[in-house]
Amino acid sequence: MLAAMSEKGLSGVPQETAQETKADGYRGIWYMNQPSGDAYVYKYSGGFATYPQQHVPIAIHAPRVGKTFFCYGGTVPGKQELLIMVSYFDHATHTVPRPTILLNKQTDDAHDNPTLALDTAGYLWVFSNAHGTERPAFIHKSRKPYSIDSFEKIVTTNFSYGQPWHLGNDGFLFLHTRYGGGRGLFWMTSRDGVRWSEPRPLAKLAQGHYQISWPVGGSRVATVFDYHPPEGGLNARTNLYYLETPDAGKTWRTVSGEPVATPLTQVRNAALVHNYEAEKRLVYLKDLQFDKQGHPVVLYLTSKGYASGPANDPRTWKTARWTGRAWERRPVTTSDHNYDHGSLYIEENETWRIIAPTLPGPQPYCTGGEVAVWITRDEGESWKLEKQLTTNSPRNHTYCRRPLNAHPDFYALWADGDAKKPSESYLYFTNRAGDRVWRLPPTMTADTARPEVIR
Repeated sequence: MLAAMSEKGLSGVPQETAQETKADGYRGIWYMNQPSGDAYVYKYSGGFATYPQQHVPIAIHAPRVGKTFFCYGGTVPGKQELLIMVSYFDHATHTVPRPTILLNKQTDDAHDNPTLALDTAGYLWVFSNAHGTERPAFIHKSRKPYSIDSFEKIVTTNFSYGQPWHLGNDGFLFLHTRYGGGRGLFWMTSRDGVRWSEPRPLAKLAQGHYQISWPVGGSRVATVFDYHPPEGGLNARTNLYYLETPDAGKTWRTVSGEPVATPLTQVRNAALVHNYEAEKRLVYLKDLQFDKQGHPVVLYLTSKGYASGPANDPRTWKTARWTGRAWERRPVTTSDHNYDHGSLYIEENETWRIIAPTLPGPQPYCTGGEVAVWITRDEGESWKLEKQLTTNSPRNHTYCRRPLNAHPDFYALWADGDAKKPSESYLYFTNRAGDRVWRLPPTMTADTARPEVIR
């Protein structure tokens, strides 16, 4: 039965501070997790405005108005306090406006960063996540189509790692995580974004999962996920699973079309792509894309352990491609940290492109590095380093993200930050050609500004 989510928030937790003001520039949140007490300082850390990879999409190209809208985690000047930010890049003028501060999340936790949806009428929907159950999550809708100036709060509830997909006449399919004895995968649906179905469980193995999903034409949405075993939990994430729905969540099936009863509760199940647990390898999901036949291609990284440093090398980037008969797994390259994150692009001419901070940065063996472009034209059999987009950077670059329906002029969005200590964090984007990298203006004196070319 469809039901309206609570508008009253969650009892016993602080509510957000509504802002809807304009910031004077683009500054990202700095965040760290799990101090390590060694030379690498943290398990992961840095400029996390576009973190984490489980938050998709955070940017959407809207061809009707010639803009790419995006959201990110900003911060209060002089503090590390998470602001939910919304903005756009105007492809006609090559300018950006002052970003809108949608709300103050009253935390420094970048897991509360937002995700974005765009409906067929042009309204923007911002899903502000919560990390666990201590804080509420929110859904806001723009008051006007294709506008970032004013939003209304639609829902106050609780969800984590939200992945909202607007599927035309089918409305919303919202994949997300709920905490409770671990991290279970759930989905909800809604025709109008206001009244939502009850959350339905998709998978709950041991201590739970991380997932990345993506749509592929019409009402079909796929998700790839790992699992957190009983011993080690998040720091022992492993295995690779794949499911898809052809009908906006009405039914779920394997890659070969076999119907699956949900929720999945057994480690060995029909969705399993590869048993990395048997190989004693951890799995860090990066991206999910589809080739011209509509077959999925998964980008991920494997390593020997969760801790930073060379002891857990090699950290190998890989693709898993469904050929129509079997999963074909191939290596891409290596990098020096499990949380180096980038995006996979499969283009019209069947060029596969990865934009990611795979090269060592100024804080080696810490999160991120220098951004590179990797190319293959033989479906992942051989890769070459085509370009290095950043060099001699003062801070590591992190979490290069792919917009939905990415436009060639705004192809990847990311941030930087010092991985060993709190720092300023700037935001960057590049084009498909990789011949330019722009920095979004950290301070603005006018209502609009041109991003600064740094390459």
